[in-house]
Amino acid sequence: LQALKSEPPEWPESTRWLSQLRLTIEFRPQGLLDRLTGRNRLHVDIVDYPGEWLLDLPLLQLTYAEWSQRAVRHAQDMKRSLPEAARWLAFMKKIVPDEAAVEARVIEAAKLFKAYLHAARDDERTLSAQPPGRFLMPGDLEGAPALTFCPLLLAADGRAVRGSYREMMERRFESYKAQVVKPFFRDHFARLDRQIVLVDALAAVNGGRTALDELKQAMTEILRAFRPGANSWLSSLLYRRIDRILFAATKADHLHHTSHDRLEAILSQLMAEAIERAEFAGAQTSAIALAAIRATHEATATHDGEVLPCIVGVPAAGEHLGRRIFDGKEEFAIFPGDLPESLDAAARGDAESGGSGKAFDTRFIRFLPPRLNTAQGAPAAPPHIRLDKAMNFLFGDKLA
Repeated sequence: LQALKSEPPEWPESTRWLSQLRLTIEFRPQGLLDRLTGRNRLHVDIVDYPGEWLLDLPLLQLTYAEWSQRAVRHAQDMKRSLPEAARWLAFMKKIVPDEAAVEARVIEAAKLFKAYLHAARDDERTLSAQPPGRFLMPGDLEGAPALTFCPLLLAADGRAVRGSYREMMERRFESYKAQVVKPFFRDHFARLDRQIVLVDALAAVNGGRTALDELKQAMTEILRAFRPGANSWLSSLLYRRIDRILFAATKADHLHHTSHDRLEAILSQLMAEAIERAEFAGAQTSAIALAAIRATHEATATHDGEVLPCIVGVPAAGEHLGRRIFDGKEEFAIFPGDLPESLDAAARGDAESGGSGKAFDTRFIRFLPPRLNTAQGAPAAPPHIRLDKAMNFLFGDKLA
């Protein structure tokens, strides 16, 4: 809040570790019995954590060999476009899994692997976030030995030789799952029955087919993890079942409202395909396009006789559009471009661009948050887009 109320206002730092908040909502119940018994308060416990940590859910059902094979295969797919992937693979080819492990080489291998994971996540063509999640957002494990491991180029599954690279890496991988992943989900998911997953679908659409496929796969793995039933390895950790999952496409304020339904439709189609892949059933799911704090308002502009739907806001200092570099002080009207009507249209747009990763013509820049104080200095509620709809899905039934 201090960052949002500063002058000029600034965005708070992104979530880097776990935080919790209890919100108590007083309401007027509709049922006669609830009114008579005085049931008029709802306690909402909000647990916030880096989205990258969700990537660790699938690891709980994988052996080290299975994870290694997946990770190496993914790196091989990325090595042409990501030099970091090629460098890590080249280094790993020099390591014989059954040879005696040398700690210095393990540290270097883990360092190169982390560099590759960061590059894959940040590359606008792929936006590929791969586990382990703590390698991307370590939180309180920054620099810890617990993150000193990586996949190996394994020829086949088999038993590890004592003291070998494989034995060391496998032991640290299993320790990561047992000491980091399981306690987090057990301790902090135990009381939760609703989950909201924030998705940068806008960046994925702009990234093209590869980025969309990566996002769909990530959503599939998340849904597979939350799948209820006796064979669900996550359900064995939790006391309560997640019964509602909301996928939210963020940054809706980077688009004119005429494209909000398109963004939501694209995310809904991604979710539907992920549900089918994961064979998911049991929990209620939904997709929404939202902005928890709206940084722009809308206007129209005329260019070459054409009326363009624009968004208006204060671009952050250093942002640029073409040759213009913004100073973070003035408002500008920007035409963000037209979003594809559907997921298929986005894929077609990428194909027509030769797979360049530019599925449609967009102009996305960072805007400063709005001022939250009124002219009289009193605090004002932040403007938003569809946040009320999201809250209604997540806990509206509790207020009935």
